[in-house]
Amino acid sequence: MTVKAAIVFKRRPGMELEAFRSYWLNEHPRAVLKMPGLVRYCQNHPLPGGYAKGELACDGVAETWWEDMETLRRNAALPEFRALCEDEARFIDRDSMATLLVEEHVIVDGERPADGVKNIELIRRRPGMEVSAFQEYWRGTHGPVAAGIAQIRRYVQNHVRPGAYRDGRQPALDGLAITWFDDTGAMRASAASDAYAATRADEAAFIDEARLAFVVTKEHVIKG
Repeated sequence: MTVKAAIVFKRRPGMELEAFRSYWLNEHPRAVLKMPGLVRYCQNHPLPGGYAKGELACDGVAETWWEDMETLRRNAALPEFRALCEDEARFIDRDSMATLLVEEHVIVDGERPADGVKNIELIRRRPGMEVSAFQEYWRGTHGPVAAGIAQIRRYVQNHVRPGAYRDGRQPALDGLAITWFDDTGAMRASAASDAYAATRADEAAFIDEARLAFVVTKEHVIKG
């Protein structure tokens, strides 16, 4: 069964944004593509305009899909993995990295627009809410509400897998909500709709709104 990992991170302190983006896109894939069992690999780069008011919650979100969990376990002991981690330190603030194993739930099963934009929300559940209740509400109740936003071309919820909470552990995030739009104009139009207002109002039922963050990105498919 294919396993998805999502990695959210900031660039190395002192590194210029363009240098970071160039290295990640043009150099780092060489290390990633050497890993056995990689099925699909996407980089999500925040749009430059997002930095107009300052730093963003993250400078990148990497998505990788692997053949199975056993592949990930084996890979962790390989010299290729050690080389990959060493390469990450050249452009990533590794202390900022949140690595999430997630389960995808497709809410709007549309096409990914070739020249579109991809909105990624970094989600933490409402304080005191059980993980199972959070995931059930997000998928079963909130998902259909958000699906009513006409401008959304595709919508996928990424729920952190239950193992991340074992023995009382708390992952850095509880999930990623990913939506695709034709362009930023379509995103702006969606924000003026009644469906968007209903979606935002419903978030208080299950999301820690004080820590909700998002980045608008351009997707770069490296493999798959």
